Amino acid sequence: MASFKLFFERIKLAVQKRTRTKQKQQKSYESWAAKGYDNAPEVSVIIQSHNKSVQVEHIVNKLRKRQSLEIIVVDDGSDFKHAQALAKFLIGANEFLLRSNDLYENIMYDRTLRMANGKYIALLQDDDDFDNLGWIDDAIGLFRKYPSLAILGGKDGMDVVFENEKVKNVPPKDRQSITFVAVVNRAPMWIRKDLYEQKLHHIDFAFAPFQYDDYELCLRAWLNGLQVGWYHAHFKSLSVGGMRLWNGLFSRQQYERNGKRLYDLYKAQATLIGQLVEDANSHLYSKQPQ
Repeated sequence: MASFKLFFERIKLAVQKRTRTKQKQQKSYESWAAKGYDNAPEVSVIIQSHNKSVQVEHIVNKLRKRQSLEIIVVDDGSDFKHAQALAKFLIGANEFLLRSNDLYENIMYDRTLRMANGKYIALLQDDDDFDNLGWIDDAIGLFRKYPSLAILGGKDGMDVVFENEKVKNVPPKDRQSITFVAVVNRAPMWIRKDLYEQKLHHIDFAFAPFQYDDYELCLRAWLNGLQVGWYHAHFKSLSVGGMRLWNGLFSRQQYERNGKRLYDLYKAQATLIGQLVEDANSHLYSKQPQ
């Protein structure tokens, strides 16, 4: 059957080739240029989606209001109707759709970070929402102000304690317009691409398919002379995220597995990382007006 389909397709294309001068819709440079593709956007937004096309369309409609921004949606769901809906919806020259099937955050964020062309990359989830685009301008301002800032979170920013073979979250004592913290989690989770490419290179595949890979990236950033910060992005939730909705038991298993892995990797450097965070905040607060 496949060979017959291929045979008839070859015949159809051969006919089209010989009659193409009569076809009405020929491609041209002018039609390509009119699409307005931006090869060097200031911002890339990557949205991970798991069977949540309606929520993603809501987010993208808001993002389309900003100039110099590309949108990359990862459809990681198992229901193909969402991939079809997103393919019809993402029609802009700077809008891209990647399709995978239950590969989850670790792999797909890592792969998509290499594709993104923005100077600053925001990792989002399919349940994120915001009232305006101020969270983007605030983040860019902080990256410009702090040249070693590689990762900036707008959800939870935490210090961590390593004990009893577990990693425990500890809220920071103070929160300013920016507070340096040991780790942040998604979303939004901003990454400055040039520093990421120079010193971090990848999301650790050992934590695949998900859980604690964001913490690992942050801790590795501190040990590579970079900084991790938290700011208030004023996000709100559209609904339960796809990851939590369909992966309850799996999430708990990954929490235990990767929590132990993170502990083993960074227990010996925990004191050093804590001191780096404290020193960064001490310098930050000394610059704040009294």
